[in-house]
Amino acid sequence: MFALHPFGGPEAVLAYLSRYTHRIAISNHRLVSADADTVAFRWKDYRIKHGERMKVMRLATHEFIRRFLIHVLPHGFHRIRHYGLMASTARKTNIAKIRTLLGAEAAMQDDASTTEIMPLTLREPCPECGGAMRIIETFRRGEIPRSRAPPRKQAA
Repeated sequence: MFALHPFGGPEAVLAYLSRYTHRIAISNHRLVSADADTVAFRWKDYRIKHGERMKVMRLATHEFIRRFLIHVLPHGFHRIRHYGLMASTARKTNIAKIRTLLGAEAAMQDDASTTEIMPLTLREPCPECGGAMRIIETFRRGEIPRSRAPPRKQAA
């Protein structure tokens, strides 16, 4: 087994990754105006499929700063997307292969027959009629429900 040299050399790979790890929450070209009271910036409305998607939003300065700081990570954290062995398309296969190569034990699988089913009690009343709710189906994490709840009136 051999390792291929990255395309363009290590400098090109580092430049590629740095575009993602050192990205800021909003770039300067999106800022329209700013003063002591308001900040105006461009944003893209993804709900609009055709036509002008770029819009201008005006926020109070303190609200803009609050929203901006939501995207600032604490010291010591790095924002990196998953790639390589942990890429979502082949993660399970890669982890299983790595465990085999390392001689580690396989991950414990939840077996539906050995897991004890605990009865649930619902104390909340139905949001529509106020009556007692009853359980029509239970399913574990990762399972797909066999039935579908009726849509709420507000969603229709």
